[in-house]
Amino acid sequence: MVTCWDVIIIGAGSAGLAALREVSKETDKVLIINAGQYGTTCARVGCMPSKVLIESARALHDCNKLQGFGIPGGQQIVADIPAMLRHVRDLRDHFVSGTLQATEGLGERSIAGRAKLLGPDTVEVADQTYRARRIIIASGSRPVMPAAWQELGERVWTTDTLFEQQALPPRVAVIGLGPIGLEMAQAMAYLGVQVHAFDKSDTIAGISDPQVEKALRSSLEKDFSIHTGVDVRLTQQGEGVRVEAGDLSVDVDRVLVAVGRRPNIDSLNLECLGVPLDDHGMPPFDPATTQIADLPIYIAGDVNHHAPILHEAADEGYIAAHNALADAPTAFPRRTPMGIVFIEPGVAFIGQRFAELEPDALIGEASFATQGRAVAAQRNEGLMRIYARGSDAVLIGAEMCVPAAEHMAHLLGLAISEGLTVRQVLRMPFYHPVLEEGLRSALRKIMKQIPCDDTDLARCGEFRIQALD
Repeated sequence: MVTCWDVIIIGAGSAGLAALREVSKETDKVLIINAGQYGTTCARVGCMPSKVLIESARALHDCNKLQGFGIPGGQQIVADIPAMLRHVRDLRDHFVSGTLQATEGLGERSIAGRAKLLGPDTVEVADQTYRARRIIIASGSRPVMPAAWQELGERVWTTDTLFEQQALPPRVAVIGLGPIGLEMAQAMAYLGVQVHAFDKSDTIAGISDPQVEKALRSSLEKDFSIHTGVDVRLTQQGEGVRVEAGDLSVDVDRVLVAVGRRPNIDSLNLECLGVPLDDHGMPPFDPATTQIADLPIYIAGDVNHHAPILHEAADEGYIAAHNALADAPTAFPRRTPMGIVFIEPGVAFIGQRFAELEPDALIGEASFATQGRAVAAQRNEGLMRIYARGSDAVLIGAEMCVPAAEHMAHLLGLAISEGLTVRQVLRMPFYHPVLEEGLRSALRKIMKQIPCDDTDLARCGEFRIQALD
């Protein structure tokens, strides 16, 4: 017997839960199928536990600054690492419990199992067949782990296993210097772990602006060693691991592999859809509609690898649900691209990247080495670079490694999304003394490159006095 539904959702992660929320507003004939643990990647092994560890490690690290504020004794404070990791898991479990509530009470409308497509309207789970008018694929992703490294067993971690550790060893290598690799490398270094970090790419944190990348690297190398543009070889060395990269060889106790995530599409049988698949087995889809080709199937969240960030996954779940319920799909304008790395100094990029700029783009920059509020807080390092269109000085993007980057990014994201010019943003109030004055300094550098009436307050210049700018 084949059970029929209006919509089948494959995956109960952030995108799948967003889709479930929207579809459930219109129909009860929705089935959600989930393989593995419920609780979302974000809450269980991603955004949330990583931020708890980061905040805990930063609290300890900040104790080292107390002497500079006239508060002695901070350097004698030590961390109880097992207790800290228990705190991470306790808060992780709290966050997970909230996501689990989204599927409680669904009864037979929620199935734990691995879904296999039999066609554009049919799904099989454990030899039981289900049919639906529309299908939403939101099966998420998993950490990439090269097969050769799997043989090292528990000596090698991913973020799926890092937060389950009861303690941290003296020496750790981090392979992969994207957001999660850098965040965990700095957090462990703050906790007293000797960290060696490696990446095959020549750059770190996904930054394309060479000046920002240089400033970030200079700052981070105070905390741990960084080796880029290298292929890494791992071999067992006693109870630990030997890491070889070019002429460098270091022995560590454990290795955190953070080289990316792989979409969970292996068992979906996408070949049955009759559409061409790319070299990674991914079908063609429209990011504005999430629709696969012209089929009644939508793909949302990390599994499509378009923008594997929670707010983007939630947006895609919403888009997929809307279109799964509609007679014809709607193309949704997507939000201004934004990425944030929660390290110190914080990294952020918004809108167009440096690598995407036209030759006539206007660039303004500001160093935070002497920025007044940053100096007062002992956070005075980093560089911000803001980009504007050459023809009309409309803000189009930015890359930065600065204190409070996550907040600067949202201000610039708002300005870019609204199509504001540099002049319009400079007309807005900037209080003194705040870190955002550094953002204003970068905007002023662009303002000097364009004509403007001197009666415009956007022309109000800096004092060039540290205490006043």
